[in-house]
Amino acid sequence: MSSAGDTAWCTSTPKRTAADAGHGSGLRSVGTALDVLECFALDGSLGVSDIARRLGVAKSTAHRLLQTLASRGFVEQDVTSGQYRLGIHLYELGQLAQARHALRYAALPVIRHVAAQTGLTVNFAVPDGADTVFVERIENRDGVRILGHMGRRYPAHVTSSGKVIAAYNAEFAEARRRAGFPPRASHTVRSVADWDRELERVRRRGWAHSHSESFEDSSSVAVAVLRGRVAVASVSVFGPTDDIEPRVEQLVPLLVAASHRIARAGSG
Repeated sequence: MSSAGDTAWCTSTPKRTAADAGHGSGLRSVGTALDVLECFALDGSLGVSDIARRLGVAKSTAHRLLQTLASRGFVEQDVTSGQYRLGIHLYELGQLAQARHALRYAALPVIRHVAAQTGLTVNFAVPDGADTVFVERIENRDGVRILGHMGRRYPAHVTSSGKVIAAYNAEFAEARRRAGFPPRASHTVRSVADWDRELERVRRRGWAHSHSESFEDSSSVAVAVLRGRVAVASVSVFGPTDDIEPRVEQLVPLLVAASHRIARAGSG
């Protein structure tokens, strides 16, 4: 089960408004079924009562929804515990979505090269709502230890990737302002004023830096991937602070070159 601290800072895919979702009862049922899936964003397994409580529905409704999702392979039930977890069909669809993401496809050989050059964990991220989603990650040994079990969606203000995208993407920056700045680590941005100062600093330097913002004693450096003048993604290196901080001046040119290669390859 997740802790209260997790839910305070790490959200699942942002829910769309009722106007976006439509109004018919059939569409509401679809929306509720999707809400069921979102409940598993932070928890590996959940029971019927857990789902009912989180969604504010009757246990019979939660059970019916879970059974329907299970019949299509979107969730599966543990025969011993009776609890549910995400199903293999979601994995299949996720793999298809990843494989068909053109910019991620263009980025993959580039970030593999950066990982080989640096020996650090390299991330390729895109914006979604007020969050940063890491659609590809090449991990080194330290990265597996720190990030291997973690999700790939983070609020924009706790990562260098989120900050560098927001610095060159006004819509993304504003989405984070509206969502707020829940703290994650000792140096996390915590106010609109701090956010705006940080984005201005990023624009002056052309790259973003984080230190103990998502994890204590870890750091990252990120550069935006631009389409025109708007950031559509970022490439970053991540690791223990002792590995990153002495190398920032050497890492930035590598990331700038990588971002340019990704932008060129992704525009073809």
